[in-house]
Amino acid sequence: MNQPTLDEPNAAPPIETALPLPSWRLVIALSLPALGQQGLSFIVLLSDRYLAGHLVVADQAAVQAAQTTAHYLAWFISCYTVIVTVGSTALVARFVGAGERRRAGEVTHQALLLAVILGLAATAWAFLGGIRWMVDLLNLQGPAADYATDYALILFGLLVFQTIEVAGIACLVGAGDTRTGLSVMIGVAVINLPLAWGYSRGIGPCPNLGFVGIALGTALSHVLGGTFVLVVLLRGRFGLRLEPALFWPHFDLLYRLLRVSVPAGLDSLSIVAGQFWFLSIINQFGDVASSAHGIALVWEALGYLSGAAFGTAAMTLVGQNLGAKRPHEAARAGWMACALGCGVMCLMGAIFYTFAYPMFWLFCPQASQAPIIELGVPALRLIAFAMPPLASAIIFTNALRGAGDTRVPVIFTWVGFFAVRIPLAYYISLNDFYLSVPLYVSTLEFGPFTGLGGGLYGCWLAMCADITVRGGFFLGRFALGTWQRQRV
Repeated sequence: MNQPTLDEPNAAPPIETALPLPSWRLVIALSLPALGQQGLSFIVLLSDRYLAGHLVVADQAAVQAAQTTAHYLAWFISCYTVIVTVGSTALVARFVGAGERRRAGEVTHQALLLAVILGLAATAWAFLGGIRWMVDLLNLQGPAADYATDYALILFGLLVFQTIEVAGIACLVGAGDTRTGLSVMIGVAVINLPLAWGYSRGIGPCPNLGFVGIALGTALSHVLGGTFVLVVLLRGRFGLRLEPALFWPHFDLLYRLLRVSVPAGLDSLSIVAGQFWFLSIINQFGDVASSAHGIALVWEALGYLSGAAFGTAAMTLVGQNLGAKRPHEAARAGWMACALGCGVMCLMGAIFYTFAYPMFWLFCPQASQAPIIELGVPALRLIAFAMPPLASAIIFTNALRGAGDTRVPVIFTWVGFFAVRIPLAYYISLNDFYLSVPLYVSTLEFGPFTGLGGGLYGCWLAMCADITVRGGFFLGRFALGTWQRQRV
């Protein structure tokens, strides 16, 4: 009997024949679709930033600053969904590697059930005042705060479709299918781009909604993405097929899924908390600095998203190899993913350093936006030197998650952000400052202290220091090998 191929829609790749292939071929086979998926995400991000930079408004810097904050809030969504995605990928990969495809299908149903609950909970939180509280916490003021709040509320209003989308894709990735995620992102991008342009500029039948029209295009495109994922799983893909009877809660599987995902979610949400705190420092320098920071982050995403693609391959291969009792193959796949991903990210770093000025000018063509370019170009060139440790942090984080090793990495995040980045950002960037600890109803302050006054560039120096520390921690954790004995 002929073996099924990966091109057949309902095929499940046989682990026995797939794993003996060279590690680099397996990594590339899984990374390329994920790289395409991340590339499409970047195109959408680029388009949104371009639209915001070319809107005809009285205060262009306020719009750019609002989009920087909105970018962080969208990042919060991505990290929030980790509560379901990491455990889904790890558990499905283990079951597929062990040949227990029925159990992998059961995990998929529980993941989608959890995704709906999380999506609706976040929407309720946003409309009960959570978004505005967060915007105020980030020290964004005036029109920029209003822009950012309105933008984020639209994203959160339809969030349940995005959580369904990412949960379904995570399960398929665990089964070895990264092509469906690429197909979904193609559909999302194809819908997102014209809708964002249409609603932000009043093109054709779309009303002219200005800045918030960009968010509406993004939210509606994820409605399509989530629906498409459900259709794919209803038809069956890589051995995963939806059956209504399996949507009842299975608490044993939910416990196993959350046992992996909750520490990973805590890790990701800790990163978000650190990033928000970091942004609140930058926002103290005004809208120009916030705009420059946001544009630099957009381009830095070229490196970050490249690493995430290779991290997806590492997560899948580590999980499947451990499920098939091949720990040495799992280690080889992790090292190979990091080596290849680091090479690609270093190439991105060379691009950042060489073309920083024209990359900024694309978003700041007006003479009044020259101060944004002046502040942002040195920061973008600086991050070019942090690509190797960033590759280590991203790819080995995902490799450890594929093994179910999600608890100790939380400590690495806390050290990197709260013992390195935040204190250094205060000290290097500000002149006279207080250390502020934001709470829900108040803020604790310690000080005053005297700093170096390095501004935005000082903040990015602190960010590079944090990336270097965390990259070293994750490299050491993976090299230690204790993750090979992790149970999920």
